[in-house]
Amino acid sequence: MKIKFTLLCIFCFMSILNAQQKKTLGSIDRLLPEMDRYVAQGAEIEILAEGFGWSEGPVWVDPLNALLFSDVPNNKIYQWHEKNGLSVFLEPSGYTGIAPGEKKAGSNGLILNDQGELIICMHGDRRVAQLDSWEQKNLKTLVGKYQGKYFNSPNDLVYAKNGDLYFTDPPYGLQKGDDDELKELPFNGVFKLTTSGELSLIIDDLTRPNGITISNDGKTLYVAVSDAKNPRIMAYDIVPKGVENARVFFDGNALAKKDKGSFDGLRVHPSGTVFSTGPGGVLVITAEGQHLGTIRTEERTANCVFDTNFEYLYMTTHMYLTRIKL
Repeated sequence: MKIKFTLLCIFCFMSILNAQQKKTLGSIDRLLPEMDRYVAQGAEIEILAEGFGWSEGPVWVDPLNALLFSDVPNNKIYQWHEKNGLSVFLEPSGYTGIAPGEKKAGSNGLILNDQGELIICMHGDRRVAQLDSWEQKNLKTLVGKYQGKYFNSPNDLVYAKNGDLYFTDPPYGLQKGDDDELKELPFNGVFKLTTSGELSLIIDDLTRPNGITISNDGKTLYVAVSDAKNPRIMAYDIVPKGVENARVFFDGNALAKKDKGSFDGLRVHPSGTVFSTGPGGVLVITAEGQHLGTIRTEERTANCVFDTNFEYLYMTTHMYLTRIKL
């Protein structure tokens, strides 16, 4: 009995210690009861790591059993592991000097291809690159120019089921944005790179294309538009030649008037529901465009990603890495 009592005391002490060490922020806005299907009552936004210039582009990597994410201003990719904590995975991560650029921005969006290889939007190098192995960490360019001209600064990317790679190219990696003398393309585009290496421009009329994802059935392309004058999420039908039937999936103008933050990263839940960073934090939006609620992170949140089992949503929240249990 004495041993059991001692073990119980130790367990209680460790529980109290863990609770004291756990840092949280924000709250959950539940606009409709369906929000409870995704974020349980009592769930908290947990701070996992902090001190970043601007955290971005999270991706869950099963071989590492860890999360990778970018710190854009500091030109690093970090690795966060449940047991081992935080470490630098790759430096430099986005600017190596192979392309002209005064801002020298680091990596942004990250994704894994069908072979489990890491694909990186290299903001500063103005290219999309591939990591050759988890050990050697050498980079090779997948695509760096369109019609002989440097990209602005590839930002986010998504793979279709057939292996086609879609990515956005806003001017955020250029020192003066659209007015930068180094900007070679007269538009901020969305591109498609096929498995055979064919590159095509599929959208050229968005002011600030940013986050990008594809519906579970592979028929719809979503693009977040981080335009302060008209924040929204666009939807397009995917067709062999590119996209068609452009339409507003979610209009964020009303939200932007009362909450800070812009539409950026997008992820699709197995249910088809879209998790989008935006005004207030991370918005949970049904496939029909109905806003169920918001994971209010207080700080501007750039991007988010699920783990493999959809147990957690990890969020890059300005200077923080955060997560919430789903």
